[in-house]
Parts: sequence; C-alpha cells; structure tokens
Amino acid sequence: MKSAARAEIVVDLAAVRHNVHTLRELTGVAMMTVVKADGYGHGMVPTARAAREAGAEWLGVATLDEALELRAAGDTGRILCWLYVPGEEYDAGVAADLDLTAYTPAELDEIEEAVGDTGRTARVQLKIDTGLSRGGSSPAAWPALVERARAGELAGHWKVTGIWSHLSSSDEPDDPANDAQETAFRAALAVAEAAGLEPEVRHLANSAAAILRPSSRFDLVRCGIASYGLDPAPGETPDLGLVPAMTARATLALVKDVAAGDAVSYGRTWIADAPTTLGLVPVGYGDGVPRRAGNSAEALVAGRRRPTRGRICMDQLLVDLGGEHPAPGDDVELFGSGRDGGPTAQDWAEAADTISYEIVTRIGSGRMPRRYVDSDRPDLSEVAPA
Repeated sequence: MKSAARAEIVVDLAAVRHNVHTLRELTGVAMMTVVKADGYGHGMVPTARAAREAGAEWLGVATLDEALELRAAGDTGRILCWLYVPGEEYDAGVAADLDLTAYTPAELDEIEEAVGDTGRTARVQLKIDTGLSRGGSSPAAWPALVERARAGELAGHWKVTGIWSHLSSSDEPDDPANDAQETAFRAALAVAEAAGLEPEVRHLANSAAAILRPSSRFDLVRCGIASYGLDPAPGETPDLGLVPAMTARATLALVKDVAAGDAVSYGRTWIADAPTTLGLVPVGYGDGVPRRAGNSAEALVAGRRRPTRGRICMDQLLVDLGGEHPAPGDDVELFGSGRDGGPTAQDWAEAADTISYEIVTRIGSGRMPRRYVDSDRPDLSEVAPA
C-alpha cells in the first residue's frame, strides 16, 4: 500500500537560485544571501548551496553555530555572523575563517584572545547602530570602537573587512527614518575612514532596501526574505518575478458532514449556519501553523480555496468544503507559490496578523519534514529532516 506523507514542506531550489540571481542583477553589487534560522525555515545548507550556485559571494547568519554548520557542510566562501554573548567560542570562528562582527571593544578583546589561541589573523566587521537601537555600537561609542579596531589591525590581529548597519523601516520607503539612518551610516563611515580603516565592504541594505532604495546598496546588499521569493515590503515592491520557494502541504485525513448549528473546534468560535462538510487536515500549531489564523486563513483543496473553520489545534485544523466531498487522501496545500490559485505565505501572514518571515520560519522549524525539488533539475528529490 502506498504511504502518503501526513504533511511536508516542499522547497524548490531552482526558485532560490532564480531569486538570488534576479536580486543580484537588479542591485549590481555583491550579494549576501542570509540563511540564518535554518534558511528562514527552508533549510540552511541546501538553500546556501543554491544561493552560491546563483552567484552569492557572501552568506549571512546570526550565530557562530550556524556559520560553523555551513563550514562543516563544505562551504568555503565568505560567511558573516553577528550575534554573540560574552564567552563565545571565538577560537572556532577564527579558525574557520569567518567574518566576525564586533559591536564593542570588549568583543574585540575576546577576538584578540582567540587570535592568540589559534595563531591566525581574524576577519572582523564593525556594526554601527544607526537607529534600530538593537545590535551595534552607539554613535557615541563608535570612535572608541573604531580606534580599538584600527589598533588591532595595525598589530596584525585582524583585518577590518567590513562596516555595516541595519535599517528599521526599509519596508516603508517614505519613512524619514530611512534617510536619517543612511545619513548616520555615512557619518560613521567617515569616522572610520579618518581613523585609517579601509573596509572591503560597506553594507546597509536588507531585502526591502536593496530593491527600493538604490542609495543604500553601497558595496554589498544582504537579502534574506526576498531570496526565498517573498515580498519584503508588501504593497511597495515592484513585481520582480520572484518565486516563493516553499510549499506547505498535507494529506486530507477525513471528510465529514456537519449540520446547521454544529460548533467547530475548541471554544466554539465557529458555528455552521447551514449544513456543510468539513475537511480534517492533520497539521496544527505543533507543526508551526499559526493558531491565530483560525477562521481567517484558507487552504487549497480539490482546486478551490477553502476557509479554515474554528480554532487551529496543536495537531490539526478544519476547512469548510462547502458541501463537497473530496476523498480522504487528497492533497491539501496550505500555501505555496500562488501560481495554482492557492494561498501564499503572505496570505497566511495577513490572516494571522504577522509577517511572511514568521510564517515560513515557524512552519519550517516544526515537525513537518522537508523535501527538496529542483524544477530546473527534475531528477533531484531529497528528503531532509525539518
């Protein structure tokens, strides 16, 4: 008997390559494909390989663990990471020839210790906080960080390979914060230049800015969500032909009739006002499906978009089949490219009052296995754990 997958995530690596290539051609500068958080739920190593095939000169991750996993998988190119705590294993990062971000002189002190331990010269990038008020040096502390970085460079401990920052509001191109942050970034670059630093790359733009704000591209752009085919600024982004790489699907488990007045799921938040049929889909918030999307999201079943009914449960959700009786075992598409008329991750984001980043990252970190396909290479089909 054929065994059907209860549910799975299907990732088209050709879509990732297409998106990275499209963004590279648009921006005309070096490309960093951001593959943190397990490739935004798409799988870090396979999507990183696809990005490299499309010409991405850099990969970006948050943590040292992520960067070291890429090295262990055979990636030998440039990798930037940027999120640490005191006492991190900088030795491993220096030994693996990673580009390490520093926010403070204290982090440079720890990197210097790792240089002494490993006997290797480090690669360091400095991050300036230009208005996000998150990671990075404050403008007041920036001159001291630059001075410390230059002294370490002259001593041969490291090469300062980059200076960068991150925008708070690039998905809202008319927000004056964008101008203010770019101005602050340019001022920080001038301080670094006056101190004698000559970084290889200066970078500010994330996906939305890379597309919408050419002045922010500098030497390198960091594209995360757009690399996976999702819109970084819904309602603002021109149609670039980006292709969503992830499809989340399941197998219809049960079809049942309900009468008018029957309540559906926990809390009785939806009550049938007429007889209908319900389809039981064996995925829920334990798989990363957002609970808040109950009664508002849709799924594609038997060629039609069907509304969810009632609260989404830990392991299952219900859709209204409108009196039709598709067969148990039929395919259910929660979201995908949208080309077949089905919902997209952006549709689910709007239903759950969140962003598409969260939809794909959460479902990609749940218990649904991933299957990789390549629409340019149909012979490839690989199953990997979620």
